[in-house]
Amino acid sequence: MKVWWMGAGSLLAALSIVGPAQASNGYYAYGFGTISKGMGGAGVAMPTDTMGTAVNPALMAHVGHRVDLGLSWFKPDRGFTADIPSATPPGVPFIPTGTFEKTDDFFLIPHFGWNRPLDSTSTIGLSIGGNGGMNTEYDLAVFGNFAPPGMTTAPTSIDMAQLFVGLNYAKKINQEHTIGIAPILAGQRIKVEGLQPFMGLSATPNAVTNNGYDYSYGGGLKVGWYWQPSDQLAIGSSYQSRLYMTRFDQYAGLFAEQGDFDIPPTFQIGLAYKPTPAWTALLDVQKLFFGSIRSVGNSNNLLLTPGSISLGTDNGLGFGWRDMTVYKTGVQWKANDDWTLRSGFSLANQVVPGQQALFNILAPATVTKHVTLGVSRTISTHSSIDLSASHALDQRVYGSNPNTPFQTGSLDMKQFEMEVNWSYRF
Repeated sequence: MKVWWMGAGSLLAALSIVGPAQASNGYYAYGFGTISKGMGGAGVAMPTDTMGTAVNPALMAHVGHRVDLGLSWFKPDRGFTADIPSATPPGVPFIPTGTFEKTDDFFLIPHFGWNRPLDSTSTIGLSIGGNGGMNTEYDLAVFGNFAPPGMTTAPTSIDMAQLFVGLNYAKKINQEHTIGIAPILAGQRIKVEGLQPFMGLSATPNAVTNNGYDYSYGGGLKVGWYWQPSDQLAIGSSYQSRLYMTRFDQYAGLFAEQGDFDIPPTFQIGLAYKPTPAWTALLDVQKLFFGSIRSVGNSNNLLLTPGSISLGTDNGLGFGWRDMTVYKTGVQWKANDDWTLRSGFSLANQVVPGQQALFNILAPATVTKHVTLGVSRTISTHSSIDLSASHALDQRVYGSNPNTPFQTGSLDMKQFEMEVNWSYRF
């Protein structure tokens, strides 16, 4: 029997990925709001703009009556290298050898935010933005060698997008403490092609690949706290619950738990320190609980056997991502009434384990370091323009896969993003 099943591990995490639509940690945006992005994504303890709902809902009580409208240009360069197998026993397939890169894509991602005071202590607001939307399309059938005789395999690709809408209420409890709450609505869509070789490993073979776009909807809750004990120091924290999403029915045979792809919870805490009125230094720590989502964190059933059902079940194959801890630091200098300059850096642990390096071929989200710059220019009494730029440094992960024991390889990614935001203060 031809062991065409041996590459299924390489495929699942590639499919399970929600491609980053913004410079990302895992598949979460490294920051929200152009000002925060200019400071490495830090800002849970610093009110800036109306995208603060996505960072800390409590901050919105301190940004006033305003509107923000922005657009980012995002370019991820990603790919993989599959080494020549050390041995090629008869009937054991392998991934085509060589280096394959996707460097010709870029994405435009808009965002919108609005905030309005209800009275002297409370506000309501709205933030809309994207957190996913990268597609990767190869010109070849990456997993074609794993198909049984006579099966045609299409070129391999994935296209996934996410949209978040946050509805915010913030309340100043007293002069020092503010709390906020934001119900979050989310939508996702996905299209996967070229995975015909793995239909035989699925509990629902017709819901693995080439089923067009499928849509998923759901939501959760974000809460935040902001404490300003003095003019020089502020502390903030926020927690976002798991976002419970409807299943991807058209890909119920691919993702664990019959197509479940909930969005993992997050926690963030940080401080802002102003040694002088012109300078602000930020330090945030963020935790992303990727391991709590089975389709993302499952690492069981890595070694597949002919006739096994390892896709689409409650404990179906995932790609073993670890939880991620991100350290973000930034600085802001208000040079004068018209110009403000920013810079930042973030560092995270690697979520892709080496023994599953080939799991993420379609979307190798391996980056762990971001370097950022930002600037704001006041246009008038009511309006200003903000700019940010980020570079996620090239990161390569080497490893193998127990299902392709004679072949090693590596994944790599680097990212570039530029964002512009226009704000109007009423």
